[in-house]
Amino acid sequence: GVITSIGPVHLELLGTVENVAQAKAEVVASLPQGGAAIVPDEPLLEPFLDRDDIEIRRFGPESVESFERTDGGSRVEFVLDGERLELEFPFTARHQAQNAAAALLTVRALGLPLPEGRVEVELSRWRGEESTLPGGGLLINDSYNANPASMRAALEHLAEHDGRKVAVLGDIADLGPTAPEYHRAVGELVRRRGIDAVLSIGELARDYGGEHARDAAEAAEKVKELVRPGDIVLVKGSRAVGLEVVADALTGVHA
Repeated sequence: GVITSIGPVHLELLGTVENVAQAKAEVVASLPQGGAAIVPDEPLLEPFLDRDDIEIRRFGPESVESFERTDGGSRVEFVLDGERLELEFPFTARHQAQNAAAALLTVRALGLPLPEGRVEVELSRWRGEESTLPGGGLLINDSYNANPASMRAALEHLAEHDGRKVAVLGDIADLGPTAPEYHRAVGELVRRRGIDAVLSIGELARDYGGEHARDAAEAAEKVKELVRPGDIVLVKGSRAVGLEVVADALTGVHA
């Protein structure tokens, strides 16, 4: 059983992050005797990890010793169970290295040999897809979904690039009464990380600052005037916002 992270998701139904941890811990509770749990180093999970009849393997920031971008990918050095392992990947986002650490611990728990050299990873559609824009620049199409943690990770990834940075960001759904607080936090991060231009989509997203569009269709028109040749553009929002049409407008591809 693998738990990748604990964060403020589906709070409209679950209420608190503590309840999120409890719900995800059902994965651990359901494991048979002799099973293995691969879990993040997260204090909120600890009360649910008191089983002595299963193997528990933890990963966290300390699992990634170093991360270096290369041409068309990245080189990552891991420390897993005290052992160092260096691999190359096609992804360029630093936060994906944590997911890779969880996957590698899963391979080890299954008793399979760890990979060597370059590992080919195919990400799902609209989950951090990177493509060259017409006229130059880069599109990071992360329009499949969003929560506060993934929005923060995507913005940090955008901020690490050189050049003019544009964030096209939609509402984050399913946050319940805490929604305004989390949207304000995204806006603060945008300003703190020096994002050059912002296009927000949805009523809650107004707190991101920058220009605003009511919906994805309006954003698809406005983004053409906002983006310049050579820009690095992030497109991200909850599934309900449907921002893939904005990415299509930038690349000239019509789904």
